[in-house]
Amino acid sequence: MSEVFFVNTRCRPHRGMVQKLGELVEKVGLAELVERKDLVAIKTHFGEAGSTAFVPVMYLRRIAAAVKELGGKPFVTDAGTLYVGSRSNATNHLLTAASHGFTQETLGAPVIIADGLKGHDFVEVEVNGRHLERVKIASAAAHADALIVVSHLTGHELTAFGSAIKNVGMGLGSRGGKQQMHSDIKPEVNAGRCTACAECIRWCPAGAISLKGKEKVAAIDHDVCIGCGECTVMCFEGAIAARLISDLDVAQRKIVEYAAGALKGKEKKSAFFNFLLRITPSCDCWDFSDAPVVEDIGIIASRDIVAIEQASIDLVNEAAGRDLFNEMFPTTNWPAQLDYAEEMGLGSRKHELVSLD
Repeated sequence: MSEVFFVNTRCRPHRGMVQKLGELVEKVGLAELVERKDLVAIKTHFGEAGSTAFVPVMYLRRIAAAVKELGGKPFVTDAGTLYVGSRSNATNHLLTAASHGFTQETLGAPVIIADGLKGHDFVEVEVNGRHLERVKIASAAAHADALIVVSHLTGHELTAFGSAIKNVGMGLGSRGGKQQMHSDIKPEVNAGRCTACAECIRWCPAGAISLKGKEKVAAIDHDVCIGCGECTVMCFEGAIAARLISDLDVAQRKIVEYAAGALKGKEKKSAFFNFLLRITPSCDCWDFSDAPVVEDIGIIASRDIVAIEQASIDLVNEAAGRDLFNEMFPTTNWPAQLDYAEEMGLGSRKHELVSLD
């Protein structure tokens, strides 16, 4: 049974939330997973432009300082988005992160976009999952020696809730990987958005795309298309958008398979921190943050990604007095995510919650 450590939001002089986070860092055993000169990826979500509920910079700074005290070399990271927004390429992503306070000066650690300039820098990792044999993990995270995952718990339209597993799986997939997780339908071209730039043609490995018609817009031959998602990744006009799959359990399982790929080789060198603060109904990928759906609860930490997710749900449901995420998203079977994570060997839903208050 895995331990999950918890601090609530009650504070007093000399023991505020940043100090409490320091206690969690010690209890979760960061000293056991960070070795001298390790390159340590601290995965967080910088927030879409307009979002205000992401984990604030002072918490990331505290974790980065702990890594440096242990002789590690931390960097704070996220990967690009599949949709066209303020974080779809590294230049815009870094500008958005800086506008939200995430800079080398404020963090005491470099900020690196893990999948490169246009989301094309990834490492293929074998996972042999139920849906995917190999996954495309953002290269900076794949090459890191250790991984610390800092997640803001929110609701989510695709998975009912988004936290550590989604932050690792969806968050560390390359843009092509994100397309794999979002869609198992071969993409269609939105002719109204297509500018005939031909980037999709250049990147299509199957030669399935050509410019057709009077307006010379991109067209996909589905008999030739292999569904790899490269065209979706490289279309920055949003003309070949990902299409959500109909079976949301499949999407959740694919995210778990990506999480397995991101954690592969780092099973004993990973730690997870979930922030149960400002729990909004939608994730930080939106350009706004709605009012919280439950009171602030605290911060939890564990070395077991499945246990920390189950503990997060339990704490939210206890505070709300009901299965909040099931109520918010009744068509999404959120336990499917945790059941499959157990099946993939990522951890156990059975846990002991240890309060430090």
